[in-house]
Amino acid sequence: MINEIKKNEEYIVEIIDNGFQGEGIAKISGITIFVPNCIKGEKVKIKILKVTSSHAFGKVMEIFESSEFRKKSDCSTYPRCGGCAIRHMDYNYTIEIKKKSVESTLKKALGKEIKVSETLKMDNPYNYRNKLQYPIGVNEKGEPVMGVYAERTHKIIPTKECKIQDELSQKIASSIYEWICEKKIKVYNEVKLEGSIRHIVIRIGKKTNEVMVTLVTNTKKIEKENELVEYLISKYPEIKTIVKNINSKNTNVILGSENEILFGKGYIYDYLGEYKFKISPMSFYQVNQIQTEKLYSKAVEYAELTGSETVFDLYCGIGTIGIFASKNVKQLYGIETVPQAIEDAKENAKLNNIKNAEFFVGDVEKTLPEFIRQRHIIPDVVFIDPPRKGCDRTALDTIIEIEPKRIVYVSCNPATLGRDLKILEEKYEIRDVSICDMFGFSHHVECVTSLALKNM
Repeated sequence: MINEIKKNEEYIVEIIDNGFQGEGIAKISGITIFVPNCIKGEKVKIKILKVTSSHAFGKVMEIFESSEFRKKSDCSTYPRCGGCAIRHMDYNYTIEIKKKSVESTLKKALGKEIKVSETLKMDNPYNYRNKLQYPIGVNEKGEPVMGVYAERTHKIIPTKECKIQDELSQKIASSIYEWICEKKIKVYNEVKLEGSIRHIVIRIGKKTNEVMVTLVTNTKKIEKENELVEYLISKYPEIKTIVKNINSKNTNVILGSENEILFGKGYIYDYLGEYKFKISPMSFYQVNQIQTEKLYSKAVEYAELTGSETVFDLYCGIGTIGIFASKNVKQLYGIETVPQAIEDAKENAKLNNIKNAEFFVGDVEKTLPEFIRQRHIIPDVVFIDPPRKGCDRTALDTIIEIEPKRIVYVSCNPATLGRDLKILEEKYEIRDVSICDMFGFSHHVECVTSLALKNM
């Protein structure tokens, strides 16, 4: 019984499985215990940290029998930062964990077995991120500190090296931090709500090697900011633009709404496949460019495009999927709720001389039925790439009503994917599911699903 398990007590258990986030699962008297940093097959001593009415959470204290898939961590901040929750596992084993997690989640939602047909692994699961976001604050001594937040806290872990961040981005961030310390620049103190620089955000075009530095500040002016700009552009010729983003709100949101260009044009370029994209401080752009190409290629393959199709790209963002597919379609229409994203999508279409794409601002659930009613356009194929919360029910009902021949659903959340597929199964059959590892050594995974209208 759950009452037999006591908080702060220690137990020796066997890890019988791994959960959806890579955590180990053990049983004590039939009660499920979730234990991070453990692998199926291991025998460990755990300490109980929390007990609920149905399960408990533990912390591994000692490992008596290790899994063959355990590897020594190569990161000084692991596991405190929580960014790479499964860094203690062999990379290929993490893919198996993700595959099993997706299959289990879909089975629970749909009531039947759905097998993942293909896993798009990373060729090199290191230094893959094209966007670095480091908070800057003060430590207990009032000294500047830069790094990553400890898991579920706002305590900054000093970070000199992160195994998933781009190496040049890390060098630039370290240079900024060292300059701040040398010049005694006041950084943001989130307790006193005073000071200046609060985040360093660096984005790099993996194919162009162009760098954009964004300095997020609590104040309108950064002390000696001109000197900092000159220092950075003289040291790093890859830096094409430096932007000051002003965020004086007491919030967890990193970027504010006001940008001031300190150097360059305020944006950089990168390529996905053969297509060029403009990236500004506020742009959404996938953080793993190499894997994004694999994901979008799989999505286009699932769409079975011949060049004669009318295609809808729902939740289109800056138009990346639609633009990626544009040469294989007759006409493309994209819908996205964020106005800036649609501006970027239109500009990216012009940048690539794409004339068969139109993009519209609006909530998909409202704009989609209005668009169909006004334009009398029925798509042959629909791409769906919603946020983690999944699709709005009204949008799904509209898609079911108009009956496009094929749907390609890209998802960053297997749980909401399963929920939405259950609804779409009213008229669609699930043909195939693949997963793409966009975020190596984290528990996150991208899925792409092919659906076809029944009785076609």
